[in-house]
Amino acid sequence: MAGQVIRICVAFCIFSLIVAIPKPEEGKKTRDPLSNEKHYGDNDEHNTVYDHEAFLGEDEAKSFDNLSPEESKERLSKIVDQIDKDKDQFVTQKELDEWIQYTQKRYIRNDVERQWKAHNPDDKQMLTWEDYKNITYGNLDETDDDPQDENAISYKEMIKRDKRRWKLADKNGDEALDKEEFGDFLHPEEAPHMHDVVLTETLEDIDKDKDGKISLEEYIGDMFGGAENPDDEPDWVKNEREQFTNYRDKDKDGYLDREEIRQWILPPDYNHSEAEARHLIYESDINKDGKLTKEEILEKYDVFVGSQATDFGEALTATHDEF
Repeated sequence: MAGQVIRICVAFCIFSLIVAIPKPEEGKKTRDPLSNEKHYGDNDEHNTVYDHEAFLGEDEAKSFDNLSPEESKERLSKIVDQIDKDKDQFVTQKELDEWIQYTQKRYIRNDVERQWKAHNPDDKQMLTWEDYKNITYGNLDETDDDPQDENAISYKEMIKRDKRRWKLADKNGDEALDKEEFGDFLHPEEAPHMHDVVLTETLEDIDKDKDGKISLEEYIGDMFGGAENPDDEPDWVKNEREQFTNYRDKDKDGYLDREEIRQWILPPDYNHSEAEARHLIYESDINKDGKLTKEEILEKYDVFVGSQATDFGEALTATHDEF
C-alpha cells in the first residue's frame, strides 16, 4: 500500500509516503508524482511502465491490459491527434508537457471525486474528521494502545498521521473539510501549504533510527533492497550514492536535514512533466529534429502505451471535450 502515496496520499488506510525512486538525472531527479514505478530498474534497465503511467495517467494505464499491438496503435493515433493542439502534424515538447500535466491533473481530480463519494455517501458539503475516521478505520479509537496487537498499534499511528494531515488541510479550523480541502488532504504534494507534512512523513518513513535526519544508508535503503555482493549494485544505485554525497547533502555532514530533504523531494527548479516530455522525445525522435511525427510515436508505441497494455478507456472518451 505504501507505494501509492505520493499520488493517492493517505487514501483509506495508506500511511507511508515512500514511493519508487526513478533514476536521478543531473542531481535533481527526486520522488516523482508522475508514476509509482521506478523509471530505471536494476542494471539500468528502462522501465516503460513508468512512461505509460506518466503519459496516460495511472487510472488509464492500469486498464490498458488486453489490446493487441494493432489496437494499441490505433488508439494511440487518436490520442496523438489530441496532443497536437496546433494541428501541424508534429508533437512538440511543449505539447507533450501540457498533455502529461493534463493527465496528472485529471488523475487527481478523478481520485478526489471518487474518494469524496466513498467517504461522503450522503454528499454533504463538508466531511467531518469523525465521519472520515469512522469510514476509514471503523470503530478503532485513536487512543487505543494494545501492545499485544501489532495491527492496532499500526492503525493507531495511521490515524495520528491522518489527523495531523487533516488539521493542516483544514484551513478554517472547523475540523471539517470541503472537497477542495479534502483534495489537499489526499494530495498534499500539490498544495504548497501542505508541503511541511510531506517532509514530516518522508522523514518518519525513511529515518529508521529516529534521530531526525536521513543517513546515506537510510537514503539508499529506502529505494534499494541491497545486493549480496556490493560489486553487484546497479549503476543507478551507485549514482544515487554520488547524488547523496555531491548534491543532496549540502553541508557535507553525512546526513540530510529537513531543509535538505525539502530540496530533494520538492525541488523548486525541477519540472517533472517537462523532464518526462523531454525523455519521451529522446526515446522516440528517430530523425532527431526535436519533435515527433505521428509515425515516430507509433513506431515507438511501446514506450508510450506498451504492448498489450493499452486500453485507453477514459483517455479516449473523456478527453475530446476536456483537453
